[in-house]
Amino acid sequence: MATIGEASLRSGVGIETIRYYERKGIVPKPGRSGNGRRVYSPSEIANLRFVKRCRDLGFPLHVASRLLVISMGEQVSCGEVQDFGQAQLMETRSKIAELENLRTALEELVSNCEEGSTNCPMLEKLWSQ
Repeated sequence: MATIGEASLRSGVGIETIRYYERKGIVPKPGRSGNGRRVYSPSEIANLRFVKRCRDLGFPLHVASRLLVISMGEQVSCGEVQDFGQAQLMETRSKIAELENLRTALEELVSNCEEGSTNCPMLEKLWSQ
């Protein structure tokens, strides 16, 4: 059994985030020791690590929570999980496209800069849009 600090270190999830996940029902609340402190089992730490991995992949919190429930043995077809993955993949592709557009716009702005110029084309361009 581990304290919340140890659970945080082992899972990579911040202490306040763990408390938030518990309040929102994302992960089950852990047991308590005799003095009322949270104590985490290895499986509860694994749950936190699972949610963190989902979040690292960009899954919204409600989807990460659902995936945790499914992974804990709820009988569903793999299709529901695949749907979540496909939706996240589409979202990721969209974000990449937005970032590529942003990069192109910034490259254009920066390329207009002339060292030593008193009138900055980049600032002018930012004001004109």
